Amino acid sequence: MKLTDKGLSEDRSQWEAHHVNLPAFDVQAVRTRTYNEPTWLHFGAGNLFRAYPSVLQQTLLNKGITDKGIIVAEGFDYEIIDEIFAKNDNNSLSVTLKGDGTTEMNVISSVTESLRIDQTNRHDYERLIEIFKQPSLQMVSFTITEKGYNVHKADGSFFDDVANDVTHDITLANSYIGKLVSLLHERFKAGAFPLTLVSMDNCSHNGTRLYEAVTTLADAWHANEFVDAAFIAYIKDSEKVAYPWSMIDKITPRPDDSIKDQLAAMGFTDSAPIVTKRGSYVAPFVNAEETEYLVIEDIFTNGRPPLEKAGVIFSTRETVDKVEKMKVCTCLNPLHTALAIFGCVLSYDKISEEMKDEDLVALIKKVGYVEGLPVVVNPGIIDPKLFIDEVINVRFPNPFMPDTPQRIATDTSQKLSIRFLETVKAYVASPTLDVNSLEAIPFVLAGWCRYLMGINDDGQPFEISNDPLLSEVQPHVSMVKLGEAKDYAEILKPILLNRAVFSIDLYEAGLAPKIVDYFTAMVSGPGAVRETLRKLVK
Repeated sequence: MKLTDKGLSEDRSQWEAHHVNLPAFDVQAVRTRTYNEPTWLHFGAGNLFRAYPSVLQQTLLNKGITDKGIIVAEGFDYEIIDEIFAKNDNNSLSVTLKGDGTTEMNVISSVTESLRIDQTNRHDYERLIEIFKQPSLQMVSFTITEKGYNVHKADGSFFDDVANDVTHDITLANSYIGKLVSLLHERFKAGAFPLTLVSMDNCSHNGTRLYEAVTTLADAWHANEFVDAAFIAYIKDSEKVAYPWSMIDKITPRPDDSIKDQLAAMGFTDSAPIVTKRGSYVAPFVNAEETEYLVIEDIFTNGRPPLEKAGVIFSTRETVDKVEKMKVCTCLNPLHTALAIFGCVLSYDKISEEMKDEDLVALIKKVGYVEGLPVVVNPGIIDPKLFIDEVINVRFPNPFMPDTPQRIATDTSQKLSIRFLETVKAYVASPTLDVNSLEAIPFVLAGWCRYLMGINDDGQPFEISNDPLLSEVQPHVSMVKLGEAKDYAEILKPILLNRAVFSIDLYEAGLAPKIVDYFTAMVSGPGAVRETLRKLVK
């Protein structure tokens, strides 16, 4: 059994015998129509895209609601295109992991083309230019992670590739956002056709983040006289190019060996996961939880796919903002990050196993119910209390979800500000809440500083997950030894003052001393993290 077009055709009866749902539409016809008149292009070919947006479009295709697919483009990890999409004729296998231990499998064929966003690959890049020139293109969506929108270093200067881009002709762009702006310039020259750019990444006000990245580079090109004022007006005109906010929620772990083995037993032998040179964990299949939410601000300048018929909620910016803050800042993401940090330090390798740890469950309940809920504004379409209930009682404990604290700990420096400091800001601004009452949040921040040591609670080394600021923050604690008395206030000060990590002054907010105290307790010797955690929650 193979995921190629030939394999799916020749082995159809085998796939069906194993209860794998196959496309209920003419795949070749959809590919032809999409090639000629593309409507949806997606940047970011990773597991979240494969488990959610591509499945949404497959649902519409299966129901006969649309006759177009999605074109996916990847600008960071080209091996995903070469090793996953190209080798399987753009087909993928979606495996939904249900809480009762059953799985639902669907062959996803809604992706009609997969392209590299790579100037050196002229075939793919010329095709991207052609797609951007098409009046039919309605939206470009993104799952490129929070850091994908960063164009500035911590000191406010451009990253080197961005700085190089804006001092040369726009057609020569090589940075991720630079290539996007260059492609938008092609659309502008072709007729200034309307378009909507939809960030689906887990970051606050993601549409604004995307807008600021795009316009910052465009303004720099304009200042250097590589583009004219009319292009700047085009990308800033909300009736021409829109940047809606969205909130996406679906846990998509790395491909799990147990699923690979299950597929191999069925006869699907090409299911082995790979780790790309860029550190992405991918496989011909993608496994994900059943629960999913996608709320998008309904401002589309050139029409859009009817995704509400596949479960997407379209709403106002105000509502999206409330849902996003509810999820990212208080009711899910902070809980996830807390489990990631302490899961690594306490030597867990599954989130579901952590949910059997009474101390850790008590910690995230304190983060969510006690410290988070008081500042949440009910968005109306999803109840915050019920949302946390589902996270703690259903989603995180799912033993069939092979999600790891190590995966969630990736890029934590980019997440702490949004996932914890927004709540701190709300406490500081509140006339009725006392920021000094916060205990769990500063404990988690101290836990991250403890995590950066790369030493578990037994005193043994562990591998720290990838993080763009690791080389900047880790050296401050690299020489700390368990049980050693030091002036930890001075040691942690450069970390706690790092605005690239924390969006507020933790000293002015009054939390820095508490963070230092927790950290000091957690490095007092082997077992001190557990002991300090237990004292906090008991």
